[in-house]
Amino acid sequence: MTRPIQICASHGQYALIGQPEILVILERMEAAPFLLRGRWKEELETVFLDDLAFVWGPRIRLSR
Repeated sequence: MTRPIQICASHGQYALIGQPEILVILERMEAAPFLLRGRWKEELETVFLDDLAFVWGPRIRLSR
């Protein structure tokens, strides 16, 4: 069961939804979540990944 997208983003929206890269990010979130988080911290704010992880609801949460 997924949550409605409008209920939980830290920024009030999901900035990555609709971007072509979303497919790769979601695949990495499922296959290698801790590697994704490590690389993400080097380049971007983690709030974007946290929001996406919340709405996607992966089996392994990307803990901070």
